[in-house]
Amino acid sequence: MLARILSATIQGVEAIPLVVECDLAPGLPQIHTVGLPDAAVRESAERVRAALRNAGHRLPPRRITINLAPADLRKQGSGLDLPIALGILAALGVVPGTLLDRMLVLGELALDGRLRAVPGALPAAILARRRGMDGVVVPAGNRDEVLALPGSGVLAVATLQEAIEALRGERLPEIAAAPRFWAAGVPPAGDLAEVRGQRHARRALEIAAAGGHHLLLAGPPGCGKTMLARRLPGILPPLELDEAIDVTCIYSASGLLDGSGLRREPPFRAPHHTISGIGLVGGGRMPRAGEATLAHNGVLFLDEMAEFGRATLDVLRQPLEDGAVVINRAQRAIRLPCRFLLVGAMNPCPCGQLGRGDRPCACTPAMVAAYRGRVSGPLLDRFEVQVEVAALGARDLRGAPAGEPSAVVAERVARARRRQRERSAAGGGAAVLNGSLPPEALGRQARPDAAALRLLAAAVRRLGLSARAHDGILRVARTIADLEGAGEPSAAHVAEAVQYRALERSPGAREER
Repeated sequence: MLARILSATIQGVEAIPLVVECDLAPGLPQIHTVGLPDAAVRESAERVRAALRNAGHRLPPRRITINLAPADLRKQGSGLDLPIALGILAALGVVPGTLLDRMLVLGELALDGRLRAVPGALPAAILARRRGMDGVVVPAGNRDEVLALPGSGVLAVATLQEAIEALRGERLPEIAAAPRFWAAGVPPAGDLAEVRGQRHARRALEIAAAGGHHLLLAGPPGCGKTMLARRLPGILPPLELDEAIDVTCIYSASGLLDGSGLRREPPFRAPHHTISGIGLVGGGRMPRAGEATLAHNGVLFLDEMAEFGRATLDVLRQPLEDGAVVINRAQRAIRLPCRFLLVGAMNPCPCGQLGRGDRPCACTPAMVAAYRGRVSGPLLDRFEVQVEVAALGARDLRGAPAGEPSAVVAERVARARRRQRERSAAGGGAAVLNGSLPPEALGRQARPDAAALRLLAAAVRRLGLSARAHDGILRVARTIADLEGAGEPSAAHVAEAVQYRALERSPGAREER
């Protein structure tokens, strides 16, 4: 007696199709699982045995062999409990195999037959839809997650017995007619209006948000760098549908979903400086998403950036260029998407008082150079907006008027982003932000006048900027023009963009690139 059940396992953030084959044959009564199962999959035999018994189904005195195909792919997680149990019941004739041929099954069994939610239900539903299947059978705890995506049939069951009844045709799959979004409400980090003073830094924050430019904030402790960075998600527009699906799939595969629909707000991740390179970009023996992937389509904030290990920071260089991390293993290459807006915050020197008139700095020039050298030149070059945030005194804090609220700034950012996407689409390319424009597209979309080009050439020559920094200034100038609704970047736009290379102008900040 043989039965086949379609299921999936999660590799990185992607659902990989599996076939669970169940064979009942004469022999010593036991459940034997083959096909490179990990410890959680091997232990599923005991969970399945107890769940079947407590649901009123006795196993025959047969040898039960479970094969997980393809055999050369490592299987992980507890989501294969339900397909294994239903495969055994199908081999016994308890469950008809006709409907099982068109459904993808996923779920973890408790010993009493109840079903627990599992990570990766949404990527599995997308896999089922892509392969032309009727839908998925998932635990009830994954119902809202899967129904957030329109077009997929969902049989959400709370127990093993409910799954049996559903597969006997006693229930029809649910189908979402439209995407469902999770209403997260007001971002918990606060409003930009709460930031007093710091007009230059607020402007830089708006430009970075509008064009998707990586932002570096440098200044003494307590000047508001972290406060500014944590308000950045509040001025970013909501995610588009395809972006929301990508982000929700990542969090589903990582077991971090905290809502019942597609995530609409851009993610914000702020790892501690003790994180490892694998924790930052992903990897491991069984590759998992790192903080860079969890920040996909959102913001990755590195507070106290100079305290991160230099080697840890440098692993970000390729993801910043490619928008993805590719982890190669013996059997396959796993791709983790990670197109994010990088925001860094750091002190100007080890004591943090450099440049303050009211407190003397105790650091020598060599100490300052060594401290700033913890962030490599190639990584520093990728920050297209660099701002020195000044310390504010008590008089400044009391006398400074309240700034614009996040909602007002967000409207300007949204308009500027629409201009960028429309311009990119009109040129026949993908709709991308200025911060992601490749050099060939930048040449078509940013054509400064003669005065602006002379100013840019002089800045590159005097500051010793790299070719990447040259293009970065053009991208920022293009974004400034978009915020103003201007046609092409002017000399004034280029001049402002040059100002946002603060650390390039600071002594001891540069090194060989």
